[in-house]
Amino acid sequence: MPAILELIHALALYEREPDSVETTEEDLRRALFPEDGSATTHCHVADVDGAIAGMAVWFVTFSTWTGRNGIWLEDLFVLPEHRGGGLGKALLAALAAVCVERGWPRLEWTVLDWNTPSIEFYRSLGAFPMDGWSTHRLVGGALQQLAGVR
Repeated sequence: MPAILELIHALALYEREPDSVETTEEDLRRALFPEDGSATTHCHVADVDGAIAGMAVWFVTFSTWTGRNGIWLEDLFVLPEHRGGGLGKALLAALAAVCVERGWPRLEWTVLDWNTPSIEFYRSLGAFPMDGWSTHRLVGGALQQLAGVR
């Protein structure tokens, strides 16, 4: 858990949001290895000489259009000193293999508009942007208000 949390903090720094991480090791432990029921969050890691150098955090989705599950890639991150060596592609390939072996037709994620290196990398793999779609989010007071919490 400490290594994954370090990668999350490194990702937040890369994405220009270093103070936004609230996640703790215990949060990760609960999500990835729950005491009751099955995990709803999963994490593949890339190991280089016994140290975790990259991660792919993901969860299962469902498409009403296909009638099947898929994977939502929440975060893909490889430490800068390990980029260009195939770790990111290997992590994505592992998730693609999960989709294929389970008969899931989609592997999806978002990428920041300014993150040109990642966009170029994803496109080199055959990924494409979903033009006409935008991500929306409810948090804080708006979330509580909609839930009827005062």
